[in-house]
Amino acid sequence: MKLNEQNYVDTAEQVILKLKEKKGRDNKPVPLVTTSKLRNLLAMAADIYNQILNQHEDRLNEDICGRIEYLRVRFLYEAGREPAVRDLVEEAGIIDLLKQIKGSKKQYMLFSRYMEALVSFRKYYDRNDS
Repeated sequence: MKLNEQNYVDTAEQVILKLKEKKGRDNKPVPLVTTSKLRNLLAMAADIYNQILNQHEDRLNEDICGRIEYLRVRFLYEAGREPAVRDLVEEAGIIDLLKQIKGSKKQYMLFSRYMEALVSFRKYYDRNDS
């Protein structure tokens, strides 16, 4: 998956719509990741975003790159704990997108906006969730 400024919103919407339609082995709808869980994942990403927002260089420093790697570990951990998170991480291509950042401020900012779009569409398409 390759995100850019023109497709990240539509991509996020398609991910959520596809997950919303997913059926289990018993042909019953598979529960979506809760917006609370998704917001927690976004908060981890937003913390890094806030740190790099005022940075003038396009290349991220070693400390930030290390935090992005740790963020990847956290997403994997949460995906291992909850099937709904795994579905989201896999369908949204989150791990591959984090790998694609490779120290680029622009790529990380795009990833962060993509995460925001996922949260927004998740909430929009299922307003009954907390």
